[in-house]
Amino acid sequence: MSSAEKESFIKSFLIFLISLSLSSALFFWFEYVQKHHALEEQIFNEMKVCSFELNCKEYTIDFAPLNATTLYYLKKDSTGYYALFPIPSDKYALKLHLSQELFDVRLNKIFNMLLQYFLITLLGLLILSALFSLYALYPLKKALHLTEEFSKDMIHDLNTPLSSLRLNTSLLKTSPSEAKKIKRIEQSIATIVSLGNNLKSYLGSHPSQKEIFDLHGLLKERVGVLQYSFSNVMFIFDDSNETMPVDANRDALTIIIDNILGNAAKYSKDTGTVWIRIDTSRKVLHINDDGIGIKEPKRIFERFYKEHERGLGIGLHVVKKICDDLKITINVKSIIGQGTQFSFDFSSLTLR
Repeated sequence: MSSAEKESFIKSFLIFLISLSLSSALFFWFEYVQKHHALEEQIFNEMKVCSFELNCKEYTIDFAPLNATTLYYLKKDSTGYYALFPIPSDKYALKLHLSQELFDVRLNKIFNMLLQYFLITLLGLLILSALFSLYALYPLKKALHLTEEFSKDMIHDLNTPLSSLRLNTSLLKTSPSEAKKIKRIEQSIATIVSLGNNLKSYLGSHPSQKEIFDLHGLLKERVGVLQYSFSNVMFIFDDSNETMPVDANRDALTIIIDNILGNAAKYSKDTGTVWIRIDTSRKVLHINDDGIGIKEPKRIFERFYKEHERGLGIGLHVVKKICDDLKITINVKSIIGQGTQFSFDFSSLTLR
């Protein structure tokens, strides 16, 4: 089950369970209130019978001053429940009393019985909610499966023409004057391959194998590749040449770096600059550009969100997804017209 399917299942399950549980709890509460009133009526009826037989163990028998307005009514005070009944006397009435402790014992029996029924009902609702959620999930799961299969087929079909392009460009390298053009063609092919890797990562199929390598070296390697496509952009490293070994998946980090550096170059000025700095003490990578900036930095990691016509709107979503998988904290600061800064905290991946 994919993360989207899990999220949909959990939310549907909770909605079903919470709504049905609240309805059931409300029903059992009304039932408890009715049972409480019914118990009071039962006690009053038992008192009426006891007033004739005078043989009732739970009730205390006493006499009270006669008050005609209070006869045949169940009353409650701090000690419990009582009722007055007439006797052959002009001054006194028979008083039958049930202590609060005995009343609570009988009421607790009713409460415990209803609680057992409620827990059994809750268990049934738990199973029913899971079945409802699975049933509601089926159309989404089917649609996601079709989309995933289509995307995988598309990636597979792209591999054949890409392989042919690579083979033919390698054959054209015989002419030194055409070498620069061929290099750009190769870079375009590499860009298509990178988009395919983004799509694979979006589908959750990026590899998880780890290896130890130098982050600084990987950055220089990717800048060297991007420089061919963005000759008008200057990539500047900080003065520090210190290495920063990381233990992570190299291909996954390559996707992150290519996306961030590619966007920085793509949306830079005509003669833009991209600054790359590694804070080895804090294990943080900073990538700054002087480009057009981002209008809504908080939304750029949303799936399919785009501020421009270019792209599919999944590149930065893939970056965030991989960062979350690798436990890399990512922060963004941007000012329209002045540029953007991406910061990556690699403290969880660096060697101790």
